[in-house]
Amino acid sequence: MLTNLHISNIVLIEKLNLEFGRGLNILTGETGAGKSILMDALSLALGARSDTGLIRHGCDMASVAAEFDNIGENVKNILAENGIDTDDNLILRRTLSADGKSRAWVNDNPVSVRVLKDIGDALVEIHGQFANHTLLNPATHRPTLDAFAIGQNPEFANVQSGTRAAYNKMHTIENEIARLQDLVARAASEREFLEHNVAELRALNVRPGEEAELATIRANMMNAEKNAAILNDAQNAMNPNGNSLDSLVCDVAHILERLHTDGENPYSEQIDALYDAAQSIANVAESIKPESTDIGTIDDVEERLFAIRSLARKHRVLPDELPNKLNEMASALNTIDNSDMELKKLKKDLTVAKQEFDAFATNLSKMRADAAAAMRDGIMAELPDLKLGSADFMVDIRRATPSASGVDDVLFMIKTNPGSPFAPLNKSASGGELARFMLALRVVLAGGADSHTFVFDEIDTGISGATASAVGARLNRLAHASQALVITHSAQVAGFADRHYKIAKHTENDKTTTTVTEITGDERVNEVARIISGTDITPESLATAKTLMKN
Repeated sequence: MLTNLHISNIVLIEKLNLEFGRGLNILTGETGAGKSILMDALSLALGARSDTGLIRHGCDMASVAAEFDNIGENVKNILAENGIDTDDNLILRRTLSADGKSRAWVNDNPVSVRVLKDIGDALVEIHGQFANHTLLNPATHRPTLDAFAIGQNPEFANVQSGTRAAYNKMHTIENEIARLQDLVARAASEREFLEHNVAELRALNVRPGEEAELATIRANMMNAEKNAAILNDAQNAMNPNGNSLDSLVCDVAHILERLHTDGENPYSEQIDALYDAAQSIANVAESIKPESTDIGTIDDVEERLFAIRSLARKHRVLPDELPNKLNEMASALNTIDNSDMELKKLKKDLTVAKQEFDAFATNLSKMRADAAAAMRDGIMAELPDLKLGSADFMVDIRRATPSASGVDDVLFMIKTNPGSPFAPLNKSASGGELARFMLALRVVLAGGADSHTFVFDEIDTGISGATASAVGARLNRLAHASQALVITHSAQVAGFADRHYKIAKHTENDKTTTTVTEITGDERVNEVARIISGTDITPESLATAKTLMKN
């Protein structure tokens, strides 16, 4: 619901803050007072094309902001898709510079004018001579009929969801069949390729983590070889001229034994120490050998490491992913081998799924036809009182390509004169005639989850008396199901207002401005009387005004 409209420097409006309420909001004023300016300002806030001609003379910028509350789920979905957080309150703001630049915000989030228009279209439906009514778009006709059908028969929603589920199941099977058929068509070359690679991967039989293990073993073996070479050089150094170090120590001991001393040889401890050291070095040299593995020599390790890394590069995966690659290609090969059997099964499943979809879609089409008949009856009952007694309406349901919505295309058709052919809604009426027809349609559709604010302009064109009173009564019904703003020249329509606003133009010191003021009590009676009798308000027009006022 539109709660507030803030306008700054739009044509004759210098600054204006309007508060709207639920129900029927009526705007009246003398011709030329600026009623169209309000429409232009609201349309700008809702994403209409900008025009620098809207900027008040002498100003560099114009702005307008529209505030809404109790927004519907459809609006919240649009906001979520564009990353805008909101609760039930929403502010659409638009600025227009004299250089032609236009900027838009939603809850202080900058957005494109396209996004602003999508949100605006979901919030407000404007019915006027040049307005782009939601229901004039044929794409809205099927969902509109479906929403009406749910109101007529709650079971419709179950059939609708069943149709969608059955179609999605059928569509999934069709896609799988197409994928398998394509696979079969490529099976000859694909099988040869897969068989070769599966055999190669199975032959190598790589374990997860094996590449890292082999790299570690290779590094250790290379280090062991290096150490073995060093120890070998040490052993050679300890065996000059082929004599071992311990034999040399023995020779030294024998020589020292020739010393004639009392008691033991004074060098025996040192000789023993030299002998033990030589023996220890020899034992260490003998015990340190290059590490051996289950894989074999370092050449064997390097050969397997090279094979693993080469195969990983070939398949463009990490070495640890080779087992998964084997499973993937083996599965693809198995799918090819079993494709004929799988295709037969899927085709049987598709037959069952199509039968299920056809049953749901047929039931959905029947329920749509019943709803279309009820919609026509409701609208035809409204038309005579709206001075559209010669008009006719029908819902054209045609066979369409199967989709999640069933097998129906829906188009609203009207004819305004007897003998004329039916034509699409957007090509058959114009001006006030179209506005009254749309009013009838909206009244019949009212009562659902529609959270639109409706704006009507020129709806009273060419009507008066009982017809105007009928229009007012229907606007009142529609407004109480949602909200309506109506610009009118009809006293009968104005009499149904829940809130009444007077639009006036003032000129002072060569400066012209438009004001909008909510009026109540005697002011409202006087304004309705002015509509009846013109500038000269008479006692008779005042009396008539009082009889016309319903609220």
